[in-house]
Parts: sequence; C-alpha cells; structure tokens
Amino acid sequence: MLEIAGSLLDALDDGRRVAVATVTRVLGSAPRTLGTSMAVDEAGVVIGSISGGCVEGAVYDLSETVLHDGRAALTEFGVSDTDAFAVGLSCGGQLEVFVAELAPPGQRNALNPAVRAELEAARRGEPAALAIVVAGPGVGHIVPLGAERRRVGRAAVAARGATTEATDSTGEPDRETLRRIRSELRSRMAAGSTATETIECNGATSRVLYLVSAAPARFIVFGAVDFSAAVADAASLLGYRVTVCDARAVFATAARFPSAHDVVVEWPSQYLARTEVDVRTVICVLTHDERFDIPLLTLALRMPVGYVGAMGSRRTHDKRMRSLTEAGLTADELGRLHSPIGLDVGACTPQETAVSILAEVLAARTGASGAALRGLAGPIHATV
Repeated sequence: MLEIAGSLLDALDDGRRVAVATVTRVLGSAPRTLGTSMAVDEAGVVIGSISGGCVEGAVYDLSETVLHDGRAALTEFGVSDTDAFAVGLSCGGQLEVFVAELAPPGQRNALNPAVRAELEAARRGEPAALAIVVAGPGVGHIVPLGAERRRVGRAAVAARGATTEATDSTGEPDRETLRRIRSELRSRMAAGSTATETIECNGATSRVLYLVSAAPARFIVFGAVDFSAAVADAASLLGYRVTVCDARAVFATAARFPSAHDVVVEWPSQYLARTEVDVRTVICVLTHDERFDIPLLTLALRMPVGYVGAMGSRRTHDKRMRSLTEAGLTADELGRLHSPIGLDVGACTPQETAVSILAEVLAARTGASGAALRGLAGPIHATV
C-alpha cells in the first residue's frame, strides 16, 4: 500500500473509490514480496502489481467484488489450489492476499485522516508505517503509527481460482491488542522491516501485517569519474539516494552526475565524518588515490554501514590492505572491505562495471551467494 501511496491518493482525491490488494503471506517461489500492493479503482484502472502478472486477473475480479459490497476479503493463491494454473501462479509459490476498500471522505469506508497522513508521508519519500489486521478480532482495521485505528470492512467472498477465507470479525481489537500493535509498529518502523505477526491477547488471536516504508537508503560514491556516473545511474534506478563526493570541484558537478541527488565538493574523509549514515548505507570508493582512499576507508570500515567497496587492481588492493593495516585496522574491520569491488561478470565498460558493483551490493545486502541460479537448488525467492 505504501509503495503505491501517490497513485492511491490521486485516485481518492479525484473522488474514486479503490480496492487495495496487499500480499500478506508469501511461501515458496512467489515473485513478489510481503507487503506488495495492487489497487483497482471504480473506473477499472489498475495501480501496481502483486505477482508480476501471475494472479492479477483473479485479484482484479475480487477487487471489483470488494468495491461492490465494501467488505474485505482474505484470499490465497498457490500450489495448494486445485486450479492454481488457472490463475497463473505456475511458479510453484503461494500468495495470501488481503483486499479492502478505501474511499474519499463522506463515503463508505472513507479513508481516515491519520491513515492518509502516513500515505502522504510515503508519497513524499519519508518514513511511514501502517498495520492492517488481516484476520481475527478487528479484521480490516488499519492502524497508523501513533494514531487511532479505523475499520475498513469485513467479508467472505469468492474469487476465481482462489480459496477465500472468511474475515468476519468477532469484535474490534481491545485496548491491549491495539497497544501491542502500535508498539510492534514502532519497532518495525525503527528497523525498516515489513512483517506479519500473530497476537494472542485476552483469549483472542489476531494476525497483523505491518507495512513499513523507510526513507531511501543512501549510496555514497567517492570519486567523480566516468565509472561513478554509471554507478550513480544504476544505484538511483534501484531506489537509493545517491551522493557523489570529490575534492576536485572541476569534476564534481551536477551536470556530470544528473542522476545523483547530491554532488558534494569536499575532502572525502571529512564529508564522511560529518554526514549521516546507517546500517543500510552503501559506500563505494572509486577514487584510485591513496590520499583519499586510506583515510576514507579507515573511517568507513569502522562505521555501522551496510557495504564498503573500493575499486582497484589486485596490486592496488594488496598495497591498500598493507596501508590500512598500518593505519591500525583490525582483521575483522579489513574483512568488511569488498575489494576489488564487484562480482565477476566480465565487466569492461563503466555501465557493465556498474552492474557488477550493484550486483555485489545486492548480494551483500540479502546474504545471497551471487552464483548462477541454474546451479542452485531450492526456491528462487526467499520464503517469508
């Protein structure tokens, strides 16, 4: 829901009701991740995708039903369905989808202002968080971060090629359940992670989907060179907030790096010492200059960031490691350095090198092997 917030708000502001379908559970080799949403407005316009094309037709039909009666539905698609192939989920995975209606002010299931505030924050690219009760007491409630929850509906409806579970509620969430939902939502917001959780409270069980939209992770490129422009383009395409930093003003210009959000003219280690980083930050050192590299990497490898990589030949790498050792870095700190940077994909051009680097960044972030999929066994997509 949060990743399509802008389009949802545009539809609502135009006076159109929307049925929002959100992935609440993923098992096996399903193509999209937990929390991914698709919406259908009352004019039949589709926003987003929840399966890369696999089950959109069936979800579209279900969304039209929800728009007709205003009652939410919890539906499963996957290998357990006798007609899974009919809905197109032939990849072997399972998706559970929750569909609920949102409407403009004054209408049935009107969007609560506190929920709207979270959607507006997500549209601006700011952190946002919502919790949706998808089963149990209070089903259909949307709980915004730090604001009162709102009921969007409940129902049991059927969809072609799907097994639909009744979502009739036995009552609204009590105060303790809401307190626990908000507490967990704050924790999820701090961690930047979407997840589902079952809450046992006062003899009742509710299942809650926590949707979190974190601010874009930072990708800091040091060195204003041709390779940096290609890396900035690739990182920006993947949703990172890109900064290019170089001490040489003649090279570090916005015109040379149009995809970068910021271009900074400053000594690299001084900039890194003062700028904000976190566990998702990527630091990519492409300067090829010891004056910059050694003080910069000495600082970077001691920071709680997600990835530190440096470009250079193996000879440059060996010399760099000796210098960093002399600078006092420990074996564990040196072990965090990805150098020579990138995966072995035969890259030569700046653009190919950018693919190599971003592939390694992604593998490091997810803990994946970086090996060819045809040589691996098991599901392609991680099970949630």
